Amino acid sequence: MAKVQFSSKIGLATENIKNTLETKNKLTFLLANAIKEDSLYFAISVDSLKDASSHFLNDFLTEKLVEKGIEADFTYRLFTKDSAYYLKSPVVYERSAEVVTYPIEIKGYLPKLLDADLILEMKFRNLDSYYLSKLNGLTVPSLIFILGIVIAILWMLRTYYWQRSVITTTNEFINNLTHELKTPVFSIGLASKMLEEGIPADKAPILEIIRQQVERLKAHIDKVLELASFEESKSVFKLKVLDFGPRLENLCKEFSTLASFEKCNFSYHLEDRPYFIKAEVSHLENAINNLLDNAKKYAQDPKIELLSRIENGKLVISISDNGKGIEKKDQKLVFQKYYRVSNGNKHEVKGYGLGLSYVKKVIKKHKGSILLQSELNQGTTVVFKIPLYKHGKKV
Repeated sequence: MAKVQFSSKIGLATENIKNTLETKNKLTFLLANAIKEDSLYFAISVDSLKDASSHFLNDFLTEKLVEKGIEADFTYRLFTKDSAYYLKSPVVYERSAEVVTYPIEIKGYLPKLLDADLILEMKFRNLDSYYLSKLNGLTVPSLIFILGIVIAILWMLRTYYWQRSVITTTNEFINNLTHELKTPVFSIGLASKMLEEGIPADKAPILEIIRQQVERLKAHIDKVLELASFEESKSVFKLKVLDFGPRLENLCKEFSTLASFEKCNFSYHLEDRPYFIKAEVSHLENAINNLLDNAKKYAQDPKIELLSRIENGKLVISISDNGKGIEKKDQKLVFQKYYRVSNGNKHEVKGYGLGLSYVKKVIKKHKGSILLQSELNQGTTVVFKIPLYKHGKKV
């Protein structure tokens, strides 16, 4: 850029120089006599005349260059093509010096007077250093900008590796915890089987609930063991096309049985069946159970309703409750990992803020979408949609 600017400026300066040297004036009259070695009009020797002329021309060239913003060191020589007349700069560069030459053909008064073609040749040296000096105003900001980019990249890499370390530590904790949970779950399952013999008929439904919940807990533990791969975006989903209607109905019946023992009013309506979708059933069931559990936990006298239907080629499932509702500022955050809605400085229901984050990831893996609608003291409705499949093809 500096080189282009220099070339542009030198072009403008040479035009001014040519225009001045083409006319008869004090400078060109002095130069003409010095080149012809004619000191008749001056009371000095020829050598003194040449020396004075070279200095006057040097000052003239310097002035014209400075006017155009060029302050580089230069030398010159003024000569005819047949070398009969010659005038050189007060400063002469060594032959070994790296110079850039700009020749100017002078026309008008001087060539006519000398009856010969006249050339003014200007030479510049150390232009690379000159270019860099002119870019000092841009070099420092550029270096600062590059340094800022390097710092930003290093910070991003540091943050990335720190997050990877946290995820690895979290996954190790989850794996260790879930393995420890397997032993008590196995013991509860074994004890429930032993109780099946000789149990009174009126107690059988309670034992069935225990058995169902033990199986459900075992399935949860197995799925939690897959969370490490889930977090690392490894495929733990084996999607299959199936009619999800019967599975959804069984899930609702199991939750209805459990809700009846906890004095929870639960109703469900499954419309427009069958529901052919491509799903990983266990994860999808876990997500729905999670939403139902949340609806039950966050209301004093729970009233929950699950509705399913087909709309625009999608299975739409909505779960509504009569709980306390969620404030607007929290609604966009509840699906974030570890985030929990608080009442003042305390959480009325214990938990780890993982449920809704898990639900959102499951729905996303099924190419679906999820929406939360809530008002304070009016309850909450969660609606998610999953694309339908028909004859193995997406609708």
